[in-house]
Amino acid sequence: MNFLSDTTAPAHPAILDALGRANEGFAPSYGADPVSARVKAQLCELFETDLDVVFTTSGTASNALALSVLCPPDAMVLCHDEAHIHRDERGAPEFFTKGGKLLPLHGDHAKISPDSLADALKQWPNDFVHATPPAVLSLSQLNESGCAYSLDELDALIRPAKAHELHIHMDGARFSNALATLGCSPAEMTWKAGVDILSLGATKNGAMASEAVLLFPDMQDRLPRLLANQKRAGLMLPKMRYVSAQMGAWLEDELWLDLARKANAAAKRLSDGLAALEGAELVHPTHGNEVFIRLEDSLAARLRDAGAGFYSWPDGSARFVASWCTTEADISAVLEAAR
Repeated sequence: MNFLSDTTAPAHPAILDALGRANEGFAPSYGADPVSARVKAQLCELFETDLDVVFTTSGTASNALALSVLCPPDAMVLCHDEAHIHRDERGAPEFFTKGGKLLPLHGDHAKISPDSLADALKQWPNDFVHATPPAVLSLSQLNESGCAYSLDELDALIRPAKAHELHIHMDGARFSNALATLGCSPAEMTWKAGVDILSLGATKNGAMASEAVLLFPDMQDRLPRLLANQKRAGLMLPKMRYVSAQMGAWLEDELWLDLARKANAAAKRLSDGLAALEGAELVHPTHGNEVFIRLEDSLAARLRDAGAGFYSWPDGSARFVASWCTTEADISAVLEAAR
């Protein structure tokens, strides 16, 4: 009954099989291999546009590299106060932008509110020498409270940000879970909505270690700088085919969406079951594979005694994360112990 994180789950067998195939023979280094080229073609087809891709092995690396080509050293990134780039990346975005500032904004359920964004754009003009000008709006999808921005919610933030000449970065560590929930296309949730660069994560949804930075058409001229930053940081793997092979298997035949739907469904069943109990209260809507719920101490202790693993969140709630391999038996055992 491990609900600590989707990063604790094993890799899907299709990912391991793809690694075995990628291990056959010799191949060019540093992403110039045929496997990486095929995966780039997959991504272009899925996202319905030409794009460039840089493969990485962690979400932090993807976010930091993406922001390094979007935010100058004397500018800043607007993000939610709960954003991973603000709370959980040990200053990597500031380090990779060589001093770029992060300005945390607010809004319920870790969603930036349009009013909070409007206030920031008003208070931090880009033509006042004493103020740090905003250069980027970063949005997490799913966000850090397990919630998804609808397409209308994205538009309400991206449109005014674009009007102020900000670039848009999307942290998509759980992009597939959000996509499965919204039922839209990858294009509709990214470049068609105004997103310039996407950090696409497969690791939380079945891969061993596979992430990617996608540069949509208007940003493709920044690829040389992104690659230079990746190399200089020691993040350009010589045998990149093993990273891209995972991504390719993950995307093939909609495996990424099938695994996300399975994880989302498990989280929804767990969320509904726990919320129906006395002494439990949902803190955020369950839009994906994460459940945030406030539990009475006796109930939390009973679950832990029964062997359920979950994370105590800073706000006092409990976070349960379902993965692609969460079983019906796991959910039933937690709910039975809770009862």
